[in-house]
Amino acid sequence: MFWFGKRATLYLHFPCFDGTISAVLTTLYLQQARGWKFKKFQPVNYHQQNEWLDTPLARRNAVVDFLYHPQAVFWADHHSTTFLKELLRTNYEARSSPGLIYDSQSGSCASLLWKRIGAMFSGDQRLQEMVQWAEKIDSAGYESVQEAMSNSHPALVLSRSMACDADEAYCNFLVTRLLREPLADVVKTEEVQRRFRKVAELNEAGLKRVKDVLRLEGSVAVYEVDSKGIMINRYAPYYFYPEALYSVAVTHSKYGAKITAMRNPWREFESINLGEFMRKFGGGGHQRVGSLVLSKEREQECAGVVESLLRELLANKTQPATNL
Repeated sequence: MFWFGKRATLYLHFPCFDGTISAVLTTLYLQQARGWKFKKFQPVNYHQQNEWLDTPLARRNAVVDFLYHPQAVFWADHHSTTFLKELLRTNYEARSSPGLIYDSQSGSCASLLWKRIGAMFSGDQRLQEMVQWAEKIDSAGYESVQEAMSNSHPALVLSRSMACDADEAYCNFLVTRLLREPLADVVKTEEVQRRFRKVAELNEAGLKRVKDVLRLEGSVAVYEVDSKGIMINRYAPYYFYPEALYSVAVTHSKYGAKITAMRNPWREFESINLGEFMRKFGGGGHQRVGSLVLSKEREQECAGVVESLLRELLANKTQPATNL
């Protein structure tokens, strides 16, 4: 059911370029097609996974690029781990609403939305550019590791800026500006540039730290670092080991630890479902990328998760074809 002329809240996966562009598309669609007026853009992320289902959503709401919630009025997602319980999948299927959009095969949530509601924006090159880059960034569709680590397009600069001080205020700033301005103009703002400059400096330091500790275990590039004073581009392991099939990264902070597993997007082979693997421990993700955030209280579990993950990855005997 939709409410016309009512103020609503939009929950979006953030900090995430795909989540941000999905929020822009959804806002424009619901404003024009359903008469909704959004009063708030609420960022959500996977560290909230355990309490997500107990979180009461605003009565008039939309949720994009994030876990399914039975109270979602409008919802779109593409993650294979979106249903925290099988009962929720049943709930989604039983509702059978055109306002519930899901496809785990989609490379991004933005491209999924574009397929379903993009006809309303036919010919809008500004929005089309955003969707194309959301797909490229979220599905790791880069031509090379060099492009993945470059700042060659405003979308890459904007995406990197979200790695620094990406609070609720910045979330609302980006969505609000992108609703009416092209990527190139939003990137020029001081709000974006200040964060980007800081991230670029921290990424340079991070690349040096990764180089010092990165090792190759069979077909898996592995590193573990303290994240204090650095940021690390997730494609960094393939910069040093382009032949690796997977990477496993462990970063520690004052809040706990994050484990990220990723398949090499420039090698063609059948990988295990990394998102499903991480789901067993309370994380999630896609076929090609999975992550798990462990609080300080659970940080001691880190070694066991990594050991289990490496065992499963190294047991995968698929012979890849190089696509470099």
